[in-house]
Amino acid sequence: QVQLVESGGGLVQPGGSLRLSCAASGSIFSIGFMGWYRQAPGKQRELVAAITSSGTTNYAGSVKGRFTISRDNAKNTMYLLMNSLKPEDTAVYYCNVDVRTTSWYTYWGQGTQVTVSS
Repeated sequence: QVQLVESGGGLVQPGGSLRLSCAASGSIFSIGFMGWYRQAPGKQRELVAAITSSGTTNYAGSVKGRFTISRDNAKNTMYLLMNSLKPEDTAVYYCNVDVRTTSWYTYWGQGTQVTVSS
């Protein structure tokens, strides 16, 4: 059994910053792909940023240069540093992680609300 706990969301003014965290716990042998998705009201869930086990990163064009994804393999934790936030970044942010226990499984976090508004 694996649990993902997200934290760090909240209300921030345009131009502000937030840092999201996603901590995995449980019977973990190893972690592969880690990614952040977001879903705004009335829109489909989209991939925001991803990082492989070797540290290769990928970003959606809308956040490139503003968001930074990172991971701490010793802590089984992933982060998303969000700078220069815009109202259009408002959404529920979900972490998505591939975990090897007895086999490989994909897990989702519970979601954390990010609201960018003045």
